[in-house]
Amino acid sequence: MSVAHYYETMEYGPAPEADGEARAWLKQHGAVFGHFIDGKFVAPHSGKHLTTIEPATGKTLAKIAEGSAADVEAAVRAARKAQPLWAKLGGHGRARHLYALARMLQRHARLFAVLEAIDNGKPIRETRDLDVPLAARHFLYHAGWAQLQEREFADQVPVGVIGQIIPWNFPLLMLAWKIAPALAAGNTVVLKPAEFTSLTALLFAELAADAGLPPGVLNVVTGDGATGALLVESPGVDKIAFTGSTEVGRLIRQSTAGSGKSLTLELGGKSPFIVFDDADIDGAVEGVVDAIWFNQGQVCCAGSRLLLQEGIAETFRRRLIRRMETLRVGMPLDKAIDMGAVVAPVQLERIKALVEIGVREGAEKYQAPGAIPAEGCFYPPTLLWNVQPSSTVAVEEIFGPVLVAMTFRTPDEAVMLANNTRYGLAASVWSETIGLALDIAPKLLAGVVWVNATNLFDASVGFGGYRESGFGREGGREGMHEYLKPKAWSGRKPRPVAPPQPAPAGSNAGFGVPPMDRTAKLFVGGKQVRPDGNYSRAVLSAKGRNLGEVGEGNRKDIRNAVAAARAAEAWAKATAHNRAQILYYLAENLSARGDEFARRIADMTGVSGAKARAEVDASIARLFSYGAWADKFEGSIHAPPLRGVALAMHEPIGVVGVACPDEAPLLAFVSLVAPLIAMGNRVVAVPSERHPLAGTDFYQVLETSDVPAGVVNIVTGSRDGLAKVLAEHDDVDALWVFGSQEASAAAERLSVGNLKRTLVDYGLMLDWYDGVASEGPILLRHAVQVKNIWIPYGD
Repeated sequence: MSVAHYYETMEYGPAPEADGEARAWLKQHGAVFGHFIDGKFVAPHSGKHLTTIEPATGKTLAKIAEGSAADVEAAVRAARKAQPLWAKLGGHGRARHLYALARMLQRHARLFAVLEAIDNGKPIRETRDLDVPLAARHFLYHAGWAQLQEREFADQVPVGVIGQIIPWNFPLLMLAWKIAPALAAGNTVVLKPAEFTSLTALLFAELAADAGLPPGVLNVVTGDGATGALLVESPGVDKIAFTGSTEVGRLIRQSTAGSGKSLTLELGGKSPFIVFDDADIDGAVEGVVDAIWFNQGQVCCAGSRLLLQEGIAETFRRRLIRRMETLRVGMPLDKAIDMGAVVAPVQLERIKALVEIGVREGAEKYQAPGAIPAEGCFYPPTLLWNVQPSSTVAVEEIFGPVLVAMTFRTPDEAVMLANNTRYGLAASVWSETIGLALDIAPKLLAGVVWVNATNLFDASVGFGGYRESGFGREGGREGMHEYLKPKAWSGRKPRPVAPPQPAPAGSNAGFGVPPMDRTAKLFVGGKQVRPDGNYSRAVLSAKGRNLGEVGEGNRKDIRNAVAAARAAEAWAKATAHNRAQILYYLAENLSARGDEFARRIADMTGVSGAKARAEVDASIARLFSYGAWADKFEGSIHAPPLRGVALAMHEPIGVVGVACPDEAPLLAFVSLVAPLIAMGNRVVAVPSERHPLAGTDFYQVLETSDVPAGVVNIVTGSRDGLAKVLAEHDDVDALWVFGSQEASAAAERLSVGNLKRTLVDYGLMLDWYDGVASEGPILLRHAVQVKNIWIPYGD
């Protein structure tokens, strides 16, 4: 080849990265690895190993231990033993350790980058320039939170032993995302890496011990999905943090239901990449390259659905194809390639099968013409054009380098197409009109939105999804809260068994004029309505006197209430000031009827008049409190290390079901409903089963306080039965259940249909008069979901 040839073609020559140090580390261990438990490598109890291959060549890379129940429990015991000492070390001591881990990553950056590329198949440029530096950033950032923990999280305590399960697409980075906040908060960890990509986790654990991390603080148990299931089921684990598929996330939700384990799920996605006709087309084309061909498209938040405004669609298509022709697919250690290998043959076959389905369903396929290696798990950059919104490839997560494209005409249509998915992880909006971009971003049902950018990540900015993309956040202050629990809730006792209902008192039948009969109706869509089944239940006083009757709600009543709540979506768009005024008005109108409510509480529960009046006064004060919080529990502005900001916006969850306990029937009802409506949610509430008249009397206050129809709906009846219906309803976005242990377990188990968020008390008693334990941020954090909108500055 002549010099002239290279000037004419501008072809890249090979630029391989040396892998000698990584291969030497494998050889040092004989390419056979045990688990890392209590500060050292140990052989698997069963003696069994799994083979991990090099995706780019198909050759065997190493053998890793196959974790059994004995291995998992040994790791959990080690973590349990170390946790009190690790927490007692204090924030500054933990900060020093996390800083040492960050420096360790920086010192060995090239070794980690090369090993990750070999083990995963991704390009060395990505592991070197993104994965390793961002992993170190997470430990540095969370070292700061550890240092500040005693001041900034003074009302929180560590959760305990954390089981963490990470995927194969970002093995080292996911490790850092999860381990750094867990350790910073004072927890200890048992990590289960993906079976395809365990090597950097084992290297990290080994070097962390060399850097002085105490034994038992970090334990790594390798294996396949069965090992992960054993970790999820371990009774010694206090929390599970999982990143992976939605299908496995559902299984974990079911497995942990009723166990008391905290749960964070970061699941699949089908993220929209929206390009308006005023966008910088060349910039957006580069954005597409980063959105879907970064890491071979094996990214949960990959911009896999391209939505183009019709006026620019054909121009965009031509420029995108021209750009695709320059993408180079090759060996991961070649610094001049753009895409490496897919992680495993099984994933490659899934990608091929889904593309074939897309073509059969009418899509036009274009694949970049560049040569790809004959051996190994490689797949070319692929564009599927003219895809219908209902097509399989537009609905299902492909998790490969495949982009599906469709068009829209108006901004409203773009939002509808973008939200036409069961997922809600991320989205990207491209427009030179910042007003348009910032109008669209809050309308997208996604936990992360990038404006004129894509795939931006930082430890200071929370990451996580809506809907079937999971719940919980990783990164930022909100991510720290996932590894802490309220100190005020740590001393709760089991709710005592309620005494049996008193026998109904004898009839006072006679020839006198009987009292006017009154059966309290349900409250749905701002109206008092009769229950669908036309059944009612008697409400008795503490001495068995009949105080009245309430409707017996059923599945259809819940359905109607949810529909009414869904129709009241304007409440979410109302200003916080407006919501605050209405909460103050509720407090004012309840105060005007305070004596009446106090008598009702005393009659139902048998408490003294003074105590009943104290409950009413506490309820009034709580409404006032949430009126105050309505326009003050705000988001924040993150300052990640780029020229721009990330807006962490508190958004309402949507329609929330609430099942109230029997104690403090008015105060508990108000304490659970008020924070939700203060944040813009709509509620379907089931009041105390035993003392429901506190709830049905309250709807008369709602009727006179300018609360829009459908914002608060009240359905009386069997609390546990109605909570079960709410849990199974896929148009309910979250569910709060306070009552029995059985009701909590059922709520978590049955919520898997749409993976709704749950807040349950596991049958533990809460002091509703305690302002620390039952009022303010402790509940407000559960009443919102955080959306991070990234806004870069400049050109």
